[in-house]
Amino acid sequence: MKFKNLIVYWRTILRVAEITLRHQWNDSFILFAILVQPMLIAILALFMLRGSGENYAMFVVVGSGLTGLWSSLLFISGNSINGERWQGTLESLVAAPIPFEVIIFGKNLANVVQSLLSMSTSYLLAALLFGYTLQMSAPFLFTASVFLSIFAFISFGLIIAPLFIMYRGIQQWQNAMEFPVYILAGFLFPIALLPNWTTPVSYILPPYWAARALHETSTGEGDLQKILLAWGMMLIFSIVDLFISSKLFRKMLYKARVDATLETV
Repeated sequence: MKFKNLIVYWRTILRVAEITLRHQWNDSFILFAILVQPMLIAILALFMLRGSGENYAMFVVVGSGLTGLWSSLLFISGNSINGERWQGTLESLVAAPIPFEVIIFGKNLANVVQSLLSMSTSYLLAALLFGYTLQMSAPFLFTASVFLSIFAFISFGLIIAPLFIMYRGIQQWQNAMEFPVYILAGFLFPIALLPNWTTPVSYILPPYWAARALHETSTGEGDLQKILLAWGMMLIFSIVDLFISSKLFRKMLYKARVDATLETV
């Protein structure tokens, strides 16, 4: 995807995001993925870490929210193209004058923003059920990390969506990809607790850098140099992901139009 498309078609992106949000609020699977499951993870983690201090609680709040973000990206954004195919609207969207990847970007934006509710839910659980008084010590840095994380997750989702529709073998591993990323990205505990050979794997995962930035800024005790490094890595990965996704979308649409079988691409 060309970055200028995001600027020129910003109104389309927002409109698609709004329609997607309206549609998904009636989907019980989506509500489970972004609210119920992260809430259960937060309850279990906060129960095990009760009495460990406010910083541990904030780590869990942010981490459980990230689990909702990743689940949304994997299952909802990953199936965004397949969903249009199943509903019979894929052909119309491909034929529209708006670039197809711009429409998928808007759908991914809705999914990621909606998933931020899981972080708010975890915050309320920590405050109401476990009596933690959580304070955001560096609100500006945390807010900047949230926006960069949203962009990084959306860009990563633009790779997953065309991969799932073109290569069915990859999608078969969809369920198996959820919890390993929770672990390798350090959502709920530092990756330093993992074997050394897993560290390079974590470094190539955009969710890891999002988790690192959010964890560093949520308590206000993070090193500014580490925060800037995480921001830079998220920007680099986002640019690379947008470039790769543009190639994938071009290949997907070319294959579909040449074969003239969009519903079975």
